[in-house]
Amino acid sequence: MNHDATPCDPEPGALSTHSVCGAPCWVSLTSRDLTAAEDFYRAVLGWEWRDAKLGEHFRIALADGSPVAGIGAVASMWQMAVAWTPYFAVPSADIAVSRAQERGGTAAVGPISLPPGRTALLADRDGATFGVWEGELFTDWESWRKSAPAFIRLHTRDAFDAAIFYGEVLDWASERPGCCEVRYEGNEVVLRSHGEVVARIESGALEAAPDPTIRPHWQIHFRVPDVAACARAAETHGGSVLREGPDEAVLRDLDGAQFTVTSHREG
Repeated sequence: MNHDATPCDPEPGALSTHSVCGAPCWVSLTSRDLTAAEDFYRAVLGWEWRDAKLGEHFRIALADGSPVAGIGAVASMWQMAVAWTPYFAVPSADIAVSRAQERGGTAAVGPISLPPGRTALLADRDGATFGVWEGELFTDWESWRKSAPAFIRLHTRDAFDAAIFYGEVLDWASERPGCCEVRYEGNEVVLRSHGEVVARIESGALEAAPDPTIRPHWQIHFRVPDVAACARAAETHGGSVLREGPDEAVLRDLDGAQFTVTSHREG
C-alpha cells in the first residue's frame, strides 16, 4: 500500500503528485462466487490473487505483481447485480452521495467504512452504476494506470447531460486543485487527469432497452496482448463472447459480468 497515494487531498495547499480528484482510481467486480471468478480471470487475463484488507469476501487481482482490480463476493449479500464497476476518488464519500442524490442519482450501498477507506456504490440518473472512494488508494495511482485498465467508457443516453451530472458530483472542471479536465471532442466527452485520458462518455444507450449491453452502463476496457486468445479462454472457462474484432472483444464472464479486452492503450 502506497501511503503517499491520497485521492483528492482535502487541503488545497497539500495536494501531492498522486492526487487524483474525481478521476477513476480503481475497478472492482461484484461477484457471487469468489473462487470461480478468480479461476476465470486467471485463465482469461492471467491475473494472480491476494487477500484484501477489506475482509474475507474481497480479493485483489495482481498483474505482474501489481494490484490492478478488486473482487467482492457480495452480490447476494448486498443484493447487487454481478458487474464490473469503476470507482472515482473523492475527498468525502458522504458529500459525493449527497450530491448524486440531489441531482437524481441513487445510493445502492453506503457510504460505508471499508478500511483503509470509505466507499459508496451509486447509480446516476440514467441508471449507470459507479462507485466513489474516499481514503488511501490500493496502490500508487500512476502505477495502476500503467498496469490496469486501458480506459473506462460510459455508454449513456446523453453524454452532455451525463458530463454535467458527474462533473457536479465529482468536481470535474472545477477550481479544485488537481481536478479532471473535461473536453467535448467529436460526439463524445473526454475526461483527462494530469493530461492523460482516463474516461470517455458517449451518447446512444437506451434507458429501457431489454439488452443490458444497450442500457446506460460503464464499460471497463482491459488492455491485453492477444484479444483472440482472451476470447477463446473466456469461452473455454464458462464465459461468452458478445462481440469480437481484431483489436477488441466484449466478453461476459461465467457469472454474467461484462467487460472489454482491447489491444489499444485508450479509446
